[in-house]
This record gives sequence, structure tokens and C-alpha cells, in this order.
Amino acid sequence: MELLPPRSEMERAFLASDRSYNGLFFTGVRTTGIFCLPSCPAKKPRLENIEFFGTVKDALFAGYRPCKRCRPTEASAPGWVNGLLAKLEGNPGARIPEAALRQMGLEPARVRRYFLREYGMSFQAYCRALRLGRAFERIRAGGDLDDAVFDSGFDSHSGFRTAFARVFGKAPGQTREGDYIRLTWLDTPIGPMVAGATDAAVCLLEFTDRRMIEAQFATLSHRFRLPPAPGENGHLRRLRTELEEYFAGKRREFTGPIAYPGSPFEQEVWRGLLRIPYGETRSYEDLAAAVGRPGACRAVGRANGMNRIAILIPCHRVVNKDGGLCGYGGGLWRKRILLDMERTGKPVAGLNAQ
Repeated sequence: MELLPPRSEMERAFLASDRSYNGLFFTGVRTTGIFCLPSCPAKKPRLENIEFFGTVKDALFAGYRPCKRCRPTEASAPGWVNGLLAKLEGNPGARIPEAALRQMGLEPARVRRYFLREYGMSFQAYCRALRLGRAFERIRAGGDLDDAVFDSGFDSHSGFRTAFARVFGKAPGQTREGDYIRLTWLDTPIGPMVAGATDAAVCLLEFTDRRMIEAQFATLSHRFRLPPAPGENGHLRRLRTELEEYFAGKRREFTGPIAYPGSPFEQEVWRGLLRIPYGETRSYEDLAAAVGRPGACRAVGRANGMNRIAILIPCHRVVNKDGGLCGYGGGLWRKRILLDMERTGKPVAGLNAQ
């Protein structure tokens, strides 16, 4: 499905400096080589001189530089997204159909496109999964099933049971001792990320624009034999706080538990990554020697690329033998920013130098 709005809609939003489209697309100006947010206050160019991108990465890969006025690389979610999420947080059982979105001044297609791109699911699917995740927590804590059903916005037990089994793979009554992978989405200075955690540990931290993010969810579910659904727990709250401190230049180590199942070789490589100190780098050759597999640089590189917990397991600290940057799932521009921040100790801000 095409997740960008129709070009005519983007042109109207750009010419009107419509802030509600921030984060939904970015505008590249061919005559200046700059890309902007839809709300940018700079003088508008001729429409034939602009092109549209769905992500910061796409604009950067096309050779554009971020605008110094609107700072598109630092853009957080549009205000209407935060408003919707706050509404759901304040009323866990809320159902927000398309008619209600229109009453709020939001076009359902725009909302659907944004959530599909950033969350990997439609807004309605996100709401439903969020309600079911909260019902899971309530039932597991010993709550009454009837309360869980109706407080989750379902009209009947049968509808609730069907939806619950579709997400969690089991009946509500079988979840008393169960667990699931809670997924939450985080804003960072270098783009949105999705984090996942079980009862025991953080098990996922990825940039949402990384290719095959949905496949990552499937792999994670298979590895842990647990279903993923939107949710929150103490590990994710601590991660959110520590990431903010890290990007502010105030934290060098993360304290929460992490879980990273994989093959014995993959796990050894990931443990090797964890031993690379903040502010330092290692080559693939160095890492291969450190894990007792000298010469296995290609295998080490593949394991490095399979890391599912970015930043915490610092795969960005691996560089070429000559010190040059090499592949990074989140994009080389992010890798450079992370390494520069760790080297200098300065917070990530003013990314318009990219």
C-alpha cells in the first residue's frame, strides 16, 4: 500500500504550511538541495521544483540536506498523533471510529497512513491491540473477565474471545501465568524507534524506518514464543528515560536487563559488542579476534547486522579496518551521529549539519 498521501494533497499541505502533516511526508527542493517539513516557514518554491519523501532517510539518500529553519531530522510525531495517543492513554477502553476522527478534524486516510508507516498497523488495529494488551494485564493480575471484556470496549464475550485469541494465540483464561512482548514507540533526536520488552527484559530496539521491521516482530515472536502487542512496563519506562539521558550526553551505560536469543555464535558476537566501551570503536577484524574467531569477518558482520537491540548492544561502534564507516541498519547518517556524540560527549542537537 502507498503510504504517502496523493501528490495533490501533499502540495496543498506544503503550500499551506499545514503542521498537521509534519512527519507524514518531507519535501525536497531541487533548486536548493534542501528538504523540509510541510510546515516550514521558508518561502515556498515552484511546485515543479519539489519532490516528496516518506522518511528522513529517503530524503538524505536522495542527496538532500536538512533545512536549518524547520529542522526536519528533529521532528517528533505530529501534534494530532500525540493527541490521539493521549486520548487512548486517558481512556484505555476508548473506541475511536472514523466518524469520531472526522469530528476531531482528522481525515481517517491520513491517520491510517501514518500508523501503517510508523507502527506497522492501522490506527484501528493499534487501538484494538492496545485494548487487548491492557485486558491481558488485567486478567493476569487476577481481574474479573467480565470487567476486562467491557472495559476494553467489546460488546460481547464472544467478540472479545475471538479478538484476544487472534492476538495472543490463546483464550483469556489461559493467560493467568502468561506473558507477551510489549511494544512501544519512542521519539528520539534521530528518528522514531520501536522498543519491545517481556516481563524479564528489553528484547527489541529498532528504528521504525528500518527495512523489514514487520519481519523483525515475527522473528522476535518466534524466538520468544510470545505474541507482540502494544503495551508498556517498567523496563520500557526505564529505557525511555535512559535513552533521553543518553542523547543528552548524560549517560554512557544502560542499566536495564536485555534479552537477545540467537545462535551461540550470534550471542558471542553480541556479547563482544557489549564489551566495546562508550566512545571507542572496533573493526570487524578486532571483533572477530575478540570472540575467538579470527578471520571470520564476514560471519561477524552478518551477526552484527542481525542485532535487534540497537544502541544498547552497540553495533554502531563497529567500523572498517581503516576507520571508515560501514553498513548500519539504521543508516550511515545515524551511525555517524552516534559515534560523533559518543566521541565528543556533546548531546544530539542541531542535526542540520548532516
